[in-house]
Amino acid sequence: MRVIEIKNNSLQSAERSLPIPASGQVLIKVAAAGINRPDVMQRQGLYPPPAGSSDIPGLEIAGTVVSMGHNVSGLHIGDMVCALVTGGGYAEFCVASSALCLPIPTGLSLIQAAALPETFFTVWSNVFDRGGLTAGETLLVQGGTSGIGSTAIQLARSFGAVVITTAGSDLKCEFCRQLGAHAAINYKTQDFVEEVKSQTHHNGVNVILDIIGGNYFPRHLQCLADDGRLVQIGLQNGVKAEINLLPLLTKRLVLTGSTLRARPDGFKANIAQSLLQHVWPLLASAAIKPVIDSVFALEDADKAHALMESSTHIGKIILQV
Repeated sequence: MRVIEIKNNSLQSAERSLPIPASGQVLIKVAAAGINRPDVMQRQGLYPPPAGSSDIPGLEIAGTVVSMGHNVSGLHIGDMVCALVTGGGYAEFCVASSALCLPIPTGLSLIQAAALPETFFTVWSNVFDRGGLTAGETLLVQGGTSGIGSTAIQLARSFGAVVITTAGSDLKCEFCRQLGAHAAINYKTQDFVEEVKSQTHHNGVNVILDIIGGNYFPRHLQCLADDGRLVQIGLQNGVKAEINLLPLLTKRLVLTGSTLRARPDGFKANIAQSLLQHVWPLLASAAIKPVIDSVFALEDADKAHALMESSTHIGKIILQV
């Protein structure tokens, strides 16, 4: 089968043998795979795959089940699914845990479905489970036009939250507002701390979903309301920050964060069931939708990575296999 390998921090086409599904796994003929920041980090040598995972990049796929290992229930040969995987997505075939396969929502193509697993699993787990966002609360999303950001805006709005987001241009801010954000801040021309205070009448936000880290961390403490929760899921501005600890005490703040890739399948399976129950009907009704910026051929994965690193895209970048 054709695959994309990482060689010397670059992406190269190669041929490999078909993977064999183990117990509880299925083999999927991949129609499309999503591109994500962790893929870029893996290519750069900064984010190695978990032990036992494929060294081929790619964390989300959509396609057709072509074979199954033992102890698989609820799936059949020929089913079209999307799946969260720990690696192996940039290939013609990929194994996935059957518990992490979800049906293609009604009305969505396989390319659209490939944009769902990584961002929707991540947002649900971090905004609603860890962050505890509820209707009537306010969420600040850093990077509203990323795959994570566009998903968080739509889900938070759908479940009754007020959404404030940041983006790097006026055009991107307008896109965020059209997507459902109540307010969008151009972080290149505006001070997001002051804008958040203004938008919330100096009360602050209840939850922050952050992919930036670094020097944003102490600024977020200024943005949070009493009993606010900061959920850290990325570190694009670095892993270190100097902060004033006093607001943690005076505002009773909760600082948390997570990565999803290395968590056990059982943990991720619970997220899958929550998505199937609460989010898949919203996708089927077109109340929310995956936002796709562009689609590249599998052989052009290097060009897809270059686009992601440019940060000029809006929404997801997809490989068509």
